[in-house]
Formats: sequence, structure tokens, C-alpha cells
Amino acid sequence: MPAQSGSWRFFRYRGVDVFVHWSWFLAAWFIVSTRANAYSSMAWNAAEYVGLFLIVLLHEFGHVFACRQVGGVSNEIVLWPLGGVALGRPPPRPGAELWTIAAGPLVNVVLYPILLGAVWGCGQLGWAETYPDFTRLMIMLSVINHWLLIFNLLPIYPLDGGQILRALLWFKLGAARSLLIASVLGLVGIAAYAGYRLWQRPDSWMWTALLAFFLGSQCYAGLRHARALLAVERLPRHRGVACPACRQPPPGGPLWLCPACGQRFDAFSTRAECPHCRSVLPAITCFSCGSRHPIAQWDTLPSSQARVRPPVIDG
Repeated sequence: MPAQSGSWRFFRYRGVDVFVHWSWFLAAWFIVSTRANAYSSMAWNAAEYVGLFLIVLLHEFGHVFACRQVGGVSNEIVLWPLGGVALGRPPPRPGAELWTIAAGPLVNVVLYPILLGAVWGCGQLGWAETYPDFTRLMIMLSVINHWLLIFNLLPIYPLDGGQILRALLWFKLGAARSLLIASVLGLVGIAAYAGYRLWQRPDSWMWTALLAFFLGSQCYAGLRHARALLAVERLPRHRGVACPACRQPPPGGPLWLCPACGQRFDAFSTRAECPHCRSVLPAITCFSCGSRHPIAQWDTLPSSQARVRPPVIDG
């Protein structure tokens, strides 16, 4: 979800822009109004939703800082009614991907004893009778954090649990096949979860449908990406050239799109010059990790020695 699509910047912290989608306010009004009898005042309902906002935000900051810790780039968070999205690009390594994803649920694990301790403290101090609304708020925030942790760890791509599964498979199967398996399992898991929710809570069909649609669309996008990665893996590779970021040799073939004329060409056979219109690409995208670099940064051998290596066919 691009931050510019229906979102506005809420604040900036340590180089991270936090965006809030317009539908977040609609959901806030709906949830607060439907829980009007949960507290003695609507202000406590609003405080509960703000608490949910903070828990989700801390979860997403966990992803952001972990991504930066392993050398990746992450500087945007988008919050919307069904959760949050930390936009980032960790290094294309399974270990870096695993830590980036796992750091989000670990934030909820850290919050778990803190919120339970707050509930316990309210009971010990007798606040359940003197400050019932505050005690109820602490209980609800603890319950919210509990279910957010469990839900995010479901092995359904693109939830954190599904992405953790993908990162673990990556160690043995590679980036493309691990994403393919995680996406297929994710589509099955989404259908099973939606069916279970509708069976348990038929009245929640609207939220279940929205959640299933969003997760399903992201999962299908992951499936298409996996197929594209598999197709690229089968292509021959240029020898003597490697991506400065991931050190993978680029594939050979007309894969790079010229922004001037819209034609595709092999950027490494023409020194990044489009043979159709003679314009030069200022930076070439790596199909392995998504980073972009000028042609001069790719060269590890003189261009006269660069050759195309045939692909390795698995037996």
C-alpha cells in the first residue's frame, strides 16, 4: 500500500514517516460508537482505540528498526483499519528477512508482561473498584495485544507468521521457491480462516470479507512475484558483472524497460544504452534484490570480457 494512496503524514520519528489512511478515522468512529456501553464515558472508548493505535505502531517500528539493523532501508509506516504496513527493503538474505519480520511480533511479546503487570497492579491497588474504567482499559489493551500477537503469527502469507515461514524456507529452497510455497499456503490459509470466522461469527462478515480481500490480494501478488522470480532464475546470466548490493549476476535478455521509448532491451549488452532511441538508463535495477545502481558500479571485469553464462538446470 503506497503511503501516497489515500493517506496523510501524521508525524516523523527518527527518519520514519508515519502515515494514516483516511479509512482509519472511519473505522475509529465505527468501533468507538459500537462500544459505547463498554465504559462510563466515550472518552475511554477513544482511549482504547488510541491504545490499539500505539500497539500497532510499536509493532511496525519493530520491523523498521530491525530492517535498518541488518543494513536495509525502511522509512515509512502506513496505518489503516486492519493493521499497519512497514514499508522497507531488507538485504536479500534469509537471515536479514527473518529478523526484520520477527522483530514486529517480538515487540508484542515485550508488551505482554508489561500490560499483564498493569492489570495485576490495578487489582492489587484496588483500582478495579475505585477506577473501574482505567482497569477495564488495561484489561482490554492486554487482550488486544494478546490476540494481535496470535493473529500475526498465523502461518498465512503475508502475515508475519507466513513471512517467517517463507524466510525459514528460503535457507534451503531459495527466494523464489520459498515465496511460491508461502503464497500458495497463504491462499489456502486465508480461505480456511475466513470460513472459520464466518462459521463462528456470521455477524462479522464485513470485517472478515475486508480482511480476506486484502490478505488474498497481497498473497496473490506474492504468488505472481514468485513466478516472475522463477522465470528470471532460468535465464542465462552475464559473467563478469555483479550487483553491488547482493553480488548476484544479472540475467541476460531484453528485461529492462526504456523510460524514453517504452522498449525493452538488455542493459548489460549495450552499456545501459537503449538500442531503439539511444537514451541511457541512469540506474539499472537488480532483479534479485530490487536495488538500483549506475552501470559503472556493476562492472567487475572489463566489458570486453563480459559474457553470458548459461543457466543451471536443476536435475
